[in-house]
Order: sequence, then structure tokens, then C-alpha cells
Amino acid sequence: MSGRIAAQRFVEIPMKNTLLALPIGLVWCLLGWLAAHPQKPAESSGLDAVLGKMDAVAAGFHTTQAEFEWDNYQKVINEVDEIETGTIYYRRTGKDVEMMAEVKMAGPSLQKLKAEPKYVLFRDGKVQMYLPVPDQVTVCDLGKKTADFESYLVLGFGGSGQDLVKAFDVAYLGRETVSGVATAELQLIPKSEKMRGTFKQILLWINLDNGISAQQKFFDPQGDYRLTKYSSIQVNGKKIPDEVFKLKTTSKTQFIPCG
Repeated sequence: MSGRIAAQRFVEIPMKNTLLALPIGLVWCLLGWLAAHPQKPAESSGLDAVLGKMDAVAAGFHTTQAEFEWDNYQKVINEVDEIETGTIYYRRTGKDVEMMAEVKMAGPSLQKLKAEPKYVLFRDGKVQMYLPVPDQVTVCDLGKKTADFESYLVLGFGGSGQDLVKAFDVAYLGRETVSGVATAELQLIPKSEKMRGTFKQILLWINLDNGISAQQKFFDPQGDYRLTKYSSIQVNGKKIPDEVFKLKTTSKTQFIPCG
């Protein structure tokens, strides 16, 4: 898969008709239906504890940054067809959320990753995807759909447990260790029929210590999925410079509306 196509898929999920599928993640962004995920016994006390932890984190959330690995699974070929790695940043200023995802490496496998930078920025109600080659920015103005987009963007990254249960049917699937981190696994089914046409289900693995996603899995109805693994997570650490949330374009950069 080319870098351009991968970047477009990153921004095309929440609004299929307008290229908006942030893999978030983000950026991100988000693909596939896991037909036979084993359902573990629901534990309401466990779910309440996780949602409470997320509420507490959301109340004091300012910034997060983390390293990520995105694995894109394609059902038609029954394998992960592309892996992307990089750094993702979030910050909240008042009621507004901003996100920058810097994809630094991409390839068909971890052994074949090569430098292929691309950038996806969300701020001021717009998603902008910048490809240094061919020096082009695709701009998607979310308009009235900004709030809906944000609700998916902050899943496990500063979003509250209360907001989670408003938008999803949430099931607690138990505890699981992910890359040495103790997590609680949650299954999310969108309550909106329209959104179920984009995301059949979402799995979140919430770090029991800091209340932030250690891992996410987005499934689409066609059988594809995106698995995102996070590491080196910093919550409310040192201030993230304003420059991080700006695209480093050139005087020759072309800006193209999506759709």
C-alpha cells in the first residue's frame, strides 16, 4: 500500500463520503470486524471502576504523547498489509481538543519499515493530512460533525467514562496484560446505527494505572481492522510546544479540500 493511500485511509473513517477516516489514531484511524471474539463474563464492578478511573483522568487531562504502532489488517488477503510507526500528541485547551500524529516509518512489516513521513493534524474543527511528498495537504472541514469526530478521537485519551456510555454499549471483558502493562479490556458497540456502518465494534485496553489506552482495535463491517499499540505514554508531562500542532508546510505546498 502506498504512503498516500495509507494516509488517506487514516483520515477517511468518521465521514466516508468526505475522506474522513482517522485511524486513530488517530489519527488517527479502524478497520475490520472480528467475527469470533470470545466474550468474557461481564463484571459490573470492574466496569464501574474503569469508568470511574477514566472520569478522574478526564477531569485533570491536559496533554498526552505516546509512541504508536498501527497494524492494518486486510481480510481479503488475510494478513496485516501495512505497519506504520510514529508519535501522537494530544492536548486540551478549554473545551477544545487538538491532535497531531507524526507517521515516521511505514512498510509491509516491522522488518521492512522505511522512512515515509506523513502528518495528520486535528484542530479548529478541521482534519489536515500533509504528505511532504508530493508536498500536499488535504483539508477536511468537519463542520457540524466536529463533536462526533472528537468523541472517537479521545477514546481512551482524556475522554470520560460518562461520555463513553452515552455513545456506546460498553462491556467489560476482564483484565489483560498488554506489553507488560495491566489493563482492563472494554468492548464498545456504537449506539448510533450510522456509526455502526463505519465501526462494527471497538476494543479498548485501558491502563489500570494511568487510565489511558495501552491498545485499541477498530473493526469495520467488511472484516478489516486497525490495531494500535501505544508505548512511552506521557500524561500531563512537560508542556508540548505549540509548534507540534502546526504543519511544517512550504511556500509551494498545495492545499486541497477533501471530498
